[in-house]
Amino acid sequence: MSALLKLESVDAYYGAAHILHGLSLQVQPGERVALIGRNGVGKTTVVNTILGLATLRAGTVHFGAQTHTKLRAYMAAQHGIAVVPQGRRIVANLTVEENLLLGAAVGRSGPWTVQEIYKLFPILQERAHTPGTALSGGQQQMLAVGRALMANPELILLDEPTEGLAPVIVDQLSVIFNQVAEQGTALLLIEQNMTLVVRVAHRYLAMAKGAIVAQGQVSNSREGLVDLENHVMV
Repeated sequence: MSALLKLESVDAYYGAAHILHGLSLQVQPGERVALIGRNGVGKTTVVNTILGLATLRAGTVHFGAQTHTKLRAYMAAQHGIAVVPQGRRIVANLTVEENLLLGAAVGRSGPWTVQEIYKLFPILQERAHTPGTALSGGQQQMLAVGRALMANPELILLDEPTEGLAPVIVDQLSVIFNQVAEQGTALLLIEQNMTLVVRVAHRYLAMAKGAIVAQGQVSNSREGLVDLENHVMV
């Protein structure tokens, strides 16, 4: 079975700035993988490379069985990869429901509909006709996750989904992420909150200076949490 996503020996740049150095990773169907590391090591650049927003100058990116050396923003979505971006990026002049419907624009069929999203996040149904940016931070993150699910993806990239959120909202999101994964959607969780990583991920990849420097299984224990925190400090 082909990996849903595979990066091989990737070098990526912003202009002349060399950010990713020979980076390789892969996510198999149904996997829950965490990409961890301190700020500035290149985690978000991994996402931007997949989306064609950073320049791929060496290596290859594989979406399923297809190999690419030149990427465009639409390619990942066409291959069943959705993104919950850092900062949420809710469209300001659209309602909650209109923001959700944007996620369906790729035209993939599957189980996720507006009504299924409302079952997952009842607060979004209550505020369906409210401007998306009028929601609280936690509600906006739920909207961003719901919008990604509306694409009926095989894999969701979650870029710092708990940034700036209260612990009680993080707890709620961890339950939701597990529910989504249990329905068969693979997750690549880019996160610095190691408590969330331990609750959701099964495998971790630790980054430093634009490369993967360690990897292993996630242990749902105090010792496992300490081990992950140590990797973040590399």
